[in-house]
Amino acid sequence: MSIRTFGILGAGQMGAGIAYAAARKGIVAILKDVDLAAAERGKDYARQACAKNKRMSETEREALLGLIRTTDRYDDLAACEAVIEAVFELRDVKAGVTREAEAVLAHDALVATNTSALPITELAEVSVRPANFIGMHFFSPADKMPLVEIICGEQTGDAALAAAFDLAQQLGKTPIVVNDAPGFFTTRVIGKTVAQGAAMVLEGIDPVLIEAAARANGSPVGPLAAIDEVSQETAYRNGLQMKADVEARGETWQEQPAGELIRRMVEDFGRKGKRHGAGYYDYPQGGKKRIWPGMRQHFAPNGFREVPFEDIKDRLIFAQCIDAVRAMQEGVITSAAEGNIGSIMGIGFPPQTGGVFQCINAWGLPRFVARARELASAYGADFEPPRLLLEKADKGETFR
Repeated sequence: MSIRTFGILGAGQMGAGIAYAAARKGIVAILKDVDLAAAERGKDYARQACAKNKRMSETEREALLGLIRTTDRYDDLAACEAVIEAVFELRDVKAGVTREAEAVLAHDALVATNTSALPITELAEVSVRPANFIGMHFFSPADKMPLVEIICGEQTGDAALAAAFDLAQQLGKTPIVVNDAPGFFTTRVIGKTVAQGAAMVLEGIDPVLIEAAARANGSPVGPLAAIDEVSQETAYRNGLQMKADVEARGETWQEQPAGELIRRMVEDFGRKGKRHGAGYYDYPQGGKKRIWPGMRQHFAPNGFREVPFEDIKDRLIFAQCIDAVRAMQEGVITSAAEGNIGSIMGIGFPPQTGGVFQCINAWGLPRFVARARELASAYGADFEPPRLLLEKADKGETFR
């Protein structure tokens, strides 16, 4: 199925990036926001990208920009074969735009939600066509990142999955398909290394060493820089939503180290991330970013804790690998190959390892289990080897 026209709900950074990616592939993208001015600001992303591309002629720029049409009216989406909702990670906002869009779309149109963590089955509850409702998790910046994580809800139909898969490929992306669960595959896995980074900060370990350990592993950035890029504010808002979801189910919310650290950074210190000019790093104008000196003042006032550098490196890697195995054990992901692709293309897992599952294979499963148990003894339950890992190690199998 080749989609010629699709709508994008939300002209923020994500929606703007998706629109530009579509136009580059010759697809008409109707960029909808609350008012025309907001939609035009989203289109500015493509205008600026085109202006920087010296290889494009003026005619080519005009043709590409002509494929991005801005609107503030849902009626302008009526002819779309698909829409991608790319608004804030707030259930009520997503529910509202889904209802409005479905009211004007054809009965067989694909409705996709771009979310990094909210369960698709629950978001689909407001849909009048849940068989056509699916998750398409783009990564920022959407026009540059090569991966799209496609998430099937409990009622997602085969036709919707096929349409989403084809659309991702039309956009020049590599799709992986996973099943529904909080955080899906990529967000939950990268969340483990972010959580380890936060835990180490709260343990009094030097953040410079934490970031250096990630780079020594082969990661493009450390866990603290990664959250600064996403923004503490976004992570903070996501955490509040997750807490509300847990409490709405009648369960007790248990704050994790990453949530506690982000809360303090936002509420106590007003350090909301790179785009706000202050996060775990300082961002001096015209200068190189550097770790905020307040990290030592507030989290290690008596001096940094000494731990083996190899432990810091392994905590960042093993946390992701072990949770990837848990995700497979739970049926969130069924293919080691897709887990490897998703971890490298989506969340910056060290590429020389071959991905999260291949990393375990390369260690050798018995040796990986032994090291995991050492880390669990020293640093907690996140490193306890899952049942699936132990079974494969006992049978002499690898992840395939």
